[in-house]
Amino acid sequence: MSTELNAASNFIRNIIDEDNRSGKWGQRVETRFPPEPNGYLHIGHAKAICVNFGIARDYDGVCHLRFDDTNPEKEETEYVDSIIDMVKWLGFSYQTPQKEHLYFASDYFEQLYQAAEILIQRGKAYVDSQSAEDMRTNRGTLVEPGKDSPFRNRTVEENLDLFRRMRAGEFADGTHVLRAKIDMASPNINLRDPAIYRIRHAHHHRTGDAWCIYPMYTYAHPLEDAIENITHSLCTLEFEDQRPFYDWVLGELADAGMFTRPTPQQIEFARLQLTYAITSKRKLRQLVDEKHVDGWDDPRMPTLVGLRRRGFSPESLQLFCERIGVAKSASWIDMSILEQALRDDLDPKAPRATAVLDPLKLIIDNYPEGKQEDCQAPVHPHFPERGMRTFPISRELWIEREDFQAEPVKGFFRLFPGNKVRLRYGYVVECTGFDTDADGNVTAVHCNYFEDSRSGTPGADNYKVKGNIHWVSAPHALAAEVRIYDRLFLDPNPDAGDKNFLDAINPNAKRVTQAYVEPGMLNFAPEDRVQFERHGYFVADRHDSVPGKPVFNRIVSLKDSWAVKPAKGGGK
Repeated sequence: MSTELNAASNFIRNIIDEDNRSGKWGQRVETRFPPEPNGYLHIGHAKAICVNFGIARDYDGVCHLRFDDTNPEKEETEYVDSIIDMVKWLGFSYQTPQKEHLYFASDYFEQLYQAAEILIQRGKAYVDSQSAEDMRTNRGTLVEPGKDSPFRNRTVEENLDLFRRMRAGEFADGTHVLRAKIDMASPNINLRDPAIYRIRHAHHHRTGDAWCIYPMYTYAHPLEDAIENITHSLCTLEFEDQRPFYDWVLGELADAGMFTRPTPQQIEFARLQLTYAITSKRKLRQLVDEKHVDGWDDPRMPTLVGLRRRGFSPESLQLFCERIGVAKSASWIDMSILEQALRDDLDPKAPRATAVLDPLKLIIDNYPEGKQEDCQAPVHPHFPERGMRTFPISRELWIEREDFQAEPVKGFFRLFPGNKVRLRYGYVVECTGFDTDADGNVTAVHCNYFEDSRSGTPGADNYKVKGNIHWVSAPHALAAEVRIYDRLFLDPNPDAGDKNFLDAINPNAKRVTQAYVEPGMLNFAPEDRVQFERHGYFVADRHDSVPGKPVFNRIVSLKDSWAVKPAKGGGK
C-alpha cells in the first residue's frame, strides 16, 4: 500500500483492507470509472471519479476509464473527448508504466455476444417475442410476482437460431429481446428474467453499422468488469438492487469456465446530492436547449466543464470530495460546503489585486494635476516572500459607488461630506463635496488629501480613521468585463417532489459589469485566479479573456452570503 495513504477510513477501504489481509486478490486493487458517453460530466461524477481513482491511487492500484457505449442512439465522440479531458483535469490518470487503461464497452461486443450464447446453451437465457407492453404487464409489481413468458421454454436450438438471426439483422427493432432466465417470482424485480440484448438498427460512434443488437448496461457492466480483471466495482446506491443480477451472471459464466473466481465485487456508495443544484442529465440538457444558460460550460452549471470555466480548481473539488466522505446511506450536502472547500483551496494560492466593480469617480482636488506616485501592496498578505505589487495613485481615482453616501446612514464610516477615510495603501482623504447630473445622480465625489498621511510613512500614524476604501487610478486602470456569478437556483431542492425546477432559477445568478482593475492585471492569462480584495475570488475566463482585454468570472465570494437551508422543503 502507498505510504501516501492519508484519506479518512470508510467502509470501502475497510473492505479492501480485509481483502488485502486475506489475500483475496493478491494485494491487487483495480477499480473503474464507467461513464456512458451521452452527456457532459457533472459534480456528482466528480465524486465518483475521486472515489474510484483516489482509492486505486492510494492502494498503488489502477483505475480504468471505460466508456459504456452500449446505447448507440445517444452517444457521441464529443462526450468521449470531454470526459477524458475532465478526468485528466481533475488530476487523475488511467495510465501505468506498462499500459494505458482506456477502454470501451464496444471493444468487447464480440465477447459479450459469445457470453450470451453460452447462457443460451446452458439454458439460462431465451429469446422473448412478446411486445414491450406485454413484457411490462407480465413482469409483475413490487407486491405481485411476474408471469412466465409464453416463449420462456423455447429450446436451446430455437433460441440460438433466433439470437443469431437477430445479430444478422433479420428482424426489426422491438421484434425480439434476449432475456436471462432466472425467476419471474423473485421478490427482486431485477431478477425477473431481465433483458440482456435488444435489437437497435442504429449507427454506433465506434463500430459503425457492424452491429444491430446491443447489450443492456446491466448485463454488459459485470462482464466488462470481469474481462478487465476489476477487483472492486464501485458504484452508486441506485445499483444496489442490481447486485444480485451482477453476481448471478458472473457466477453462471464462471461456472461455464469463461471467468475465474473470485469474480469482481460490486460495492455501492451514496451518490452526491447537492443543494441548490440539479444533476439530471435530462434537466441539464433542458437548461441548455431552452437557453436558460449559455451552454454546457456556462459557469452557473454544475457540469465539470462549467465548474472549470467558473474557476473551480481541481484541488478544490478533490478537497470537497474528501470532506464529504463516502457513506452507505444517502444524504444531502449543502452547497456551502463545496464553496468553503473552494475558498480554503484558493486562499493560500490566489494573488491579491484591486478591482472596482461599480465605478464612481473620486477627484482629489488638492493633488497636483499630472502627478502620480507608486503605491505598494503585498502580492499575498500571508506570504511576504511572494513580494510586493506596485500601482500608481493620481488625482482622479475610481472607487466603489457604495463607498459614498451623500446622507450617510448610522454606522456608515466611508466617504460622505466632512468625513475622512484612508485610501487603502495610499493617503487619508477628506470628502469635500460631490457632483450630480440633472436627475440627481452622483457623478463624482471631491476630496482633499493629507500629504503626510501616506501609508507606510511615519506621518500615517497621526491619522485615526474608521473607514478604509479601495481604489484604482483612473488614468492607469484597466477596463475589464466582470461577470458576477451566483447559485443557479433559489430553492435548495429545485426539482424535489412535483416542483418545476425552472421556477426556481435565480434571476440574479449572472450579472455583467464593466469594471476597472489595477494595471498589473494587463497580461493576466486565461484560467489564472486572483482574489479581488473585498469582492471574492475571480478567474480570467478560459475562452473570452485575452491579455490586454481581460474578462473575469467571479468564482466565489469571500464569505457565504446564503443561510444554510433545510435539505428538504421550501425555497429561499
